[in-house]
Amino acid sequence: MESMSHEERRSRLARRHYLAVAATDVTTVARDLIGLHSSDPTAVYLSCRARLPDFTVADLETALYDHRTLLRLLGMRRTMFVVTPEVAAMMNAACTRSYLAPQRRRLVRYLEDQGVTSDGDAWLAAVEARTLSALHRLGEATANELREVVPELQAKLSFGEGKTWGGQVGVSTRVLFLLATGNRIVRARPRGSWISSQYRWALFEDWYPEGLPELDVARAQQELAERWLHAFGPGTLQDLKWWTGWGIAATRRALEGIGAKEIALEGGETGYVHPADGEGDTEQLGNWVALLPSLDPTVMGWKDRRWYVSEEAARGMFDRNGNAGATIWVDGRVVGGWAQASNGIVRTQLIEALDATTVDAIEREVQQLERWLGDTRITPRFRTPLEKRLLE
Repeated sequence: MESMSHEERRSRLARRHYLAVAATDVTTVARDLIGLHSSDPTAVYLSCRARLPDFTVADLETALYDHRTLLRLLGMRRTMFVVTPEVAAMMNAACTRSYLAPQRRRLVRYLEDQGVTSDGDAWLAAVEARTLSALHRLGEATANELREVVPELQAKLSFGEGKTWGGQVGVSTRVLFLLATGNRIVRARPRGSWISSQYRWALFEDWYPEGLPELDVARAQQELAERWLHAFGPGTLQDLKWWTGWGIAATRRALEGIGAKEIALEGGETGYVHPADGEGDTEQLGNWVALLPSLDPTVMGWKDRRWYVSEEAARGMFDRNGNAGATIWVDGRVVGGWAQASNGIVRTQLIEALDATTVDAIEREVQQLERWLGDTRITPRFRTPLEKRLLE
């Protein structure tokens, strides 16, 4: 069995994730990384900034809202991604479609149990139809605007009674989630600036008249696994299972279906690479530094992260659910984290001793990030222990 060291994996990552070699445009970045995490709206922009020289906010907004070579869609692990339409079709069949029926049943049960209606299915179908009709008339609308014209969307549902995380959620949130998951509506421009997550909604058919092609689930899962192996391989069975959110059986079938090749990883794990994957991309590169945002696809590509960050350090850089904070990378390893203070200063904390040349390179990257952010202030959606310490 062939083998691959941590150093070789880091060299592959540097090239394939456009960290040591710049990408050409935002669509290429989103395509080759199989999507950019968009649960935190700022992460998409900061991920592109780290990989594209002279990147501007307008570059991504043009791709998303004018040329529409990218779109936001719920995908792996029920997480929001910015993807190309081609990847969206694959992701939709391999992951997204499976969320729709159980989430719909859950909402129907809540509607009936909490006395909103005695027939949840009929009520929901009628409200969905009115919401779609409203968007047809309005063209685009925020959730607040839709609640004004579809009064049923103003209903509230209670969750987690008696728990610390309990509270009320508007029915509009659940209905719009279902419509978006079913590719009947799409997130358009945000109501505010690029840091806002209050999106306007539009009919999917208006933005993408051809729609997404219907793909076979098994084939879509194989194609998604192929892309993951190219972008993130080698990786383990558990890595792919975690990244996709699939069950272990579906993950194994996808790898077997494409003839994924086993490879021995440093540390004793068995990993997989694409059967057509050659031995390139493993030679050493020159030194490089990158400041990646929280939820960056590079940090979120694997369940087992020990080959690029120590277990002790990872406890401060990830929350309890495995969501990554903002990280500092040097030559394929996480060496620290960063956060922006209220005065705009980017604060950093290193987790290991580095030579003076590398520290200077990190400081230059910090200064460039501060200039790029300017007067904009960002707050990560998922707070990590390290980020909290930096802002104390």
